[in-house]
Amino acid sequence: MWTPAQRGRMAGITRKTKRYPSDLTDEEWERIAPLMPPANRRGRKRTTDFREIINALRYLVRSGCGWEMLPVHFGPWQTVYWWFRRLMRRFLFQTIHDVCLMLDREAAGRETSPSGGVIDSQSIKAPHAKTRGYDAGKKIVGRKRHIAVDTDGRLLLVQLTTADISDSAGGQMILDAIRKRWPWMKHLFADGAYDRLQLMDKATFLDFTVEIIRRSETAKGFEILPRRWVVERTFGWMIRWRRLVKDYEQRIDVAEAMIHIAMGSLMLRRNAHP
Repeated sequence: MWTPAQRGRMAGITRKTKRYPSDLTDEEWERIAPLMPPANRRGRKRTTDFREIINALRYLVRSGCGWEMLPVHFGPWQTVYWWFRRLMRRFLFQTIHDVCLMLDREAAGRETSPSGGVIDSQSIKAPHAKTRGYDAGKKIVGRKRHIAVDTDGRLLLVQLTTADISDSAGGQMILDAIRKRWPWMKHLFADGAYDRLQLMDKATFLDFTVEIIRRSETAKGFEILPRRWVVERTFGWMIRWRRLVKDYEQRIDVAEAMIHIAMGSLMLRRNAHP
């Protein structure tokens, strides 16, 4: 539930956009325009407006519509899709997200590269995925999102697998990948599903400390657990973007790009409108 002050702030930002709340404001575009691919020196002059391409992609993920359902003023959906695939291969959406994340940490008085984080997973239905798995615990057929966030909930890393992959196996993937992107990471918090010998041995080998946060045996009903609630809030931020409520993508790299578009947009808006 938003406070009146937050509602007023969001209303002010919405008035700065062209048509939709998901559109880039001028302040947001100024921050990411230098990251756009330069025009080719040879050949036909480029006519594509990258700001409209980013607007279209944010609208797609925020509203949950299909490619063919994009409003016509964004241009032909085939053009938007072609540029999406090209920008995804250049890791542009991941770059925007990571740069904005580091700037947001600096604005909060933190070091740009985190040293501690929280890991967790979320099973999600994936009706169109090429390969799917069955999560017997959640009774879901689809994919599983293994994520790591910093201690304030900013997304640091996401790994997508079929839903039948255990949290422990997914945690090992996180350990392999996170040090390459965030080299100062040392300490991770997790729930009891990650308390497995193979994961702990790997964490020790890679010089990580994994701290298990357990639910109290005497607690009754709902209980807020230290550190663990942060990653649950991040999942909540994700599913505010309707295309992420389910995993509608056939390919895993496309699904990861959709997550980076959503979370990068959140970080960008926080940077541009503190």
